[in-house]
Amino acid sequence: MKKWKYLTMTAVMGSALMLGACGSDSAQNGNNTETNAPASSGQEAADEKLQGSVAGDGSSTVAPIIEAVVEEYAGAQPDVKVSVGVSGTGGGFEKFIAGETDFSNASRNIKDEEEAKLGEAGIDYTELALAYDGLSVVVNPENDWAKDLTVEQLQKIWIEDGKEKKWSDIDPSWPDEKIVYYSPGTDSGTYDYFDEIILDGADLVSSATLSEDDNMLVQGVSGDKNAIGFFGYAYYLENKDKLNIVKVNGVEPNNETIEAGEYTPLSRPLFTYVKNSAMKDNEAAYDFIKFTLENAGDMAEAVGYVRLPEEKYTEGLKTLEGLK
Repeated sequence: MKKWKYLTMTAVMGSALMLGACGSDSAQNGNNTETNAPASSGQEAADEKLQGSVAGDGSSTVAPIIEAVVEEYAGAQPDVKVSVGVSGTGGGFEKFIAGETDFSNASRNIKDEEEAKLGEAGIDYTELALAYDGLSVVVNPENDWAKDLTVEQLQKIWIEDGKEKKWSDIDPSWPDEKIVYYSPGTDSGTYDYFDEIILDGADLVSSATLSEDDNMLVQGVSGDKNAIGFFGYAYYLENKDKLNIVKVNGVEPNNETIEAGEYTPLSRPLFTYVKNSAMKDNEAAYDFIKFTLENAGDMAEAVGYVRLPEEKYTEGLKTLEGLK
């Protein structure tokens, strides 16, 4: 694996989609990334050449990993067309349930209702873990007060209570200025995870600007001194010159704290869900997912996430082999 190809997100995503928190407007309009480029210079192609197509969709928190894998896989199997949409975790599962995709990327576990719909559709699936992420709370660089927030303070900030909130409502020593909110959209697995872990099912503040495009969230927070937002750790790393990251319960998200499980409760695993029949009947789909598991650790680290323990990838490969 040529790690030097992935030292920046720009290099990784040279032909990829514009990504959102867990979705993008372009993906929802049917735009996918398709990669069947020739092998990269100096890279040995795989001995066995395959032909065929593979289709996936889902979380754009996961998408930087998958897009990096797609770029590398094109060198090994240039005659396999891999199409990856970014409709968000929920949107990806909708396509998975409809039988439109071979795999579905997710930044949360599948919901009971999604599982039930897959059962009704006669689609058997398998969950495969890819990496760890630390959902990151960010503020404007001029914000020199909200450096370390407790879960209780995050709840007070983000839960709708029918009142306009100011920073001074959270801490009297903070500015008497209205809080401005930027959040992933409701199709986002990141939104779902934040709702479950922080909001505990309560309503998000109604004044929040919601977007399926993380770039919009970055622009919003970086452009307003009183703004706050949240999204995946890789997007913070890509824009850390424009944002300040907030500690949660005294712990800052980074590779070490996420991997060690110290960054709680906002550390989370990232997944891909595969259709069992596709792994059995579509040799190209099986080969691409196998390649993904073999390289997910390197790709995760390259784009700013945290690799799983090696035994987890070994377990995933054994599980995948059992589906063939």
